Amino acid sequence: MEFQIAVLPGDGIGPEVTAEAVRVLRAVEACLPGARFHFNEYSVGAGEYLRSGNPLPDAVMDACTKADAILLGAMGLPDVRWPSGTEMAPQLDLREELDLYAGIRPCRLYHENDTPLKGRRGGEIDLVVVRENTEGLFFGRKKTHDMDGIEVIDPLRISRHGAARICRSAFELARKRRKQVSLIDKANVLPSMVYFRSVFLDVAQSYPDVRAEMLYVDATALYLVQRPERFDVLVTENMFGDILSDLTAGIVGGMGMAPSADIGDRHAVFQPSHGSAPDIARMGIANPVATILSAAMMLDWLGGEEATAGAQRIYRAVENVLADPWARTADLNGALSTEQMGRRIAEAVAADS
Repeated sequence: MEFQIAVLPGDGIGPEVTAEAVRVLRAVEACLPGARFHFNEYSVGAGEYLRSGNPLPDAVMDACTKADAILLGAMGLPDVRWPSGTEMAPQLDLREELDLYAGIRPCRLYHENDTPLKGRRGGEIDLVVVRENTEGLFFGRKKTHDMDGIEVIDPLRISRHGAARICRSAFELARKRRKQVSLIDKANVLPSMVYFRSVFLDVAQSYPDVRAEMLYVDATALYLVQRPERFDVLVTENMFGDILSDLTAGIVGGMGMAPSADIGDRHAVFQPSHGSAPDIARMGIANPVATILSAAMMLDWLGGEEATAGAQRIYRAVENVLADPWARTADLNGALSTEQMGRRIAEAVAADS
């Protein structure tokens, strides 16, 4: 099977971690004679904005619509902003333009040394945050406001269509895991969340084999620190998902361990959950594991026997490499460079029999 992959390295550490994900995918390709990856790299992000005035050129968007999948590094720089004061975020434009409504953010603890929580063993924390990507509090992000006025209001949008499809995504994912879905909302305060909850309960009736529960977002933050092992799949609104997925990353080692996928009915983007981290760019110390795991998620989504086998090779390789507590980059108090970590995982892929 041949796949056309649009590669968007982006800003900061994006090019460094993306290069290691491509290295690992090349290792997969060498092991599976039926798999071929054609990587087409495009310039996007804050750097592209400084060059051309557009962080996501029309030609790049067109190429992304034609690609089988999109592998993204990181976009945005803190000091490059729109006149409104917000940062460049073409990854959000991709979500909205391609209708990538399901933000899938897995969280897995590979080694007990990586978590700040006491007494947790490798594999004990294993959950997924399913984030609604196209509505919620992000819905009004492009609205202009009178910053000299007396107030600014950001609308929070929940539609039946949007809520139903993200809930269905969560239940379908839970069926492949431990068959539990937790709706995370603030239905004790916000009418929009009461509505989201009603849609969730309607969808849950179609999945009698999956246990459904409802929790408030503040209580969930507490439980994720105290008892993260109780969770399987969590589904939530855009902003809550953005915040909680950083918390879940923190309990398994940080953003360098947090992969993600933004998935729609026809297109999908795969990227690490972290940002561009310009303070460590070009130092060769960024953790590429999140990007490499995102590449594995990409193969799973592409499907087919060869792609699925390739994804499993990557998952096993990451597991095997991280079983050694000394095989870590600087963010996890290790001494490996970005390239060294990528090479170790690529070699583990090649050695997988």
